[in-house]
Amino acid sequence: MNKTAASLGIPPHDGAKKGYATGLVLATLGAIAFSGKAIIVKLAYRYGVDAITLIMLRMLFALPLFAVMAWWAGRGKPKLTSRDWFGVVGLGFSGYYLASFLDFAGLAYISASFERLILYLNPTLVLLFGWLMYRRRATRQQVLGMVVSYAGVLLVFGHELWTGGSGKGGGAAAWGAFLVFLSAVSYAGYLVYSGEFVKRLGSLRLVGLATTVACVLCILQFVLTRPMGVAFGLAPEVIWLSVLNATLCTAVPVLMVMMAIERIGPAVAAQTGMIGPLSTILMGVVILGEPFTPWIAAGTVLVIAGIFVFTRKGRQAPAR
Repeated sequence: MNKTAASLGIPPHDGAKKGYATGLVLATLGAIAFSGKAIIVKLAYRYGVDAITLIMLRMLFALPLFAVMAWWAGRGKPKLTSRDWFGVVGLGFSGYYLASFLDFAGLAYISASFERLILYLNPTLVLLFGWLMYRRRATRQQVLGMVVSYAGVLLVFGHELWTGGSGKGGGAAAWGAFLVFLSAVSYAGYLVYSGEFVKRLGSLRLVGLATTVACVLCILQFVLTRPMGVAFGLAPEVIWLSVLNATLCTAVPVLMVMMAIERIGPAVAAQTGMIGPLSTILMGVVILGEPFTPWIAAGTVLVIAGIFVFTRKGRQAPAR
């Protein structure tokens, strides 16, 4: 229902109601599926696999899905120019290859719950990029939201330092948090620079192409830094976890969120995505046996409240 109809008090027809409800369900399931990535990575680490091998497996299994996505979205569209390809490669490197690698590496040192809270700072980092590059001034509401969110992350960060993160000491927890924060910075750069290419190529085509580039880079990184025999000596559980990560926690939620945005818009989709940190914490407690302390609870409330205040006008893309 458009704004004019709403202002006149005309109720939405059944089709619009069903479409909106479907969009909310898709956005919710997409956010939960995305947050399952950290859980699967932590489970795979229990079998002694390293970040480079693990991310290679994830991207290897996801590559056919994203390649098909790029082909499907590009049917009947103009061919990419050299400038388009340059942008796609750059965005794929920053938004999906580098961000994913830093995220996987950081998860070896911190809890899944803390990782999700750090990544949820993406909207504030996008604002900071906009201020540095385009001198866009932040509103008081945005500044307040940033302060509250970062206070929540710092609260959990202090708890991780005190308890030693994933049992590897406070220094390791600080290093892990730093890597995940760099991942968030890298993805924020992707969000800032992708606007022009979304208009030119379309969001689904851009995501398909950029993620395909990232898949190739992750596979190439493994080939150049690891003996090929490593891939044949992995536990079967690592393979199945990687298949699950590539499908249920990577390709499927991308499509869900895109379909949700078509039905309910980016603002509502972003707000619905706030269920992500909560679902990560719940899965971390139930599946990984991570502790749920008052510090984590308080930090989570602060981060979610801060992001809610920050994005209340709904300008940012949903978190990955």
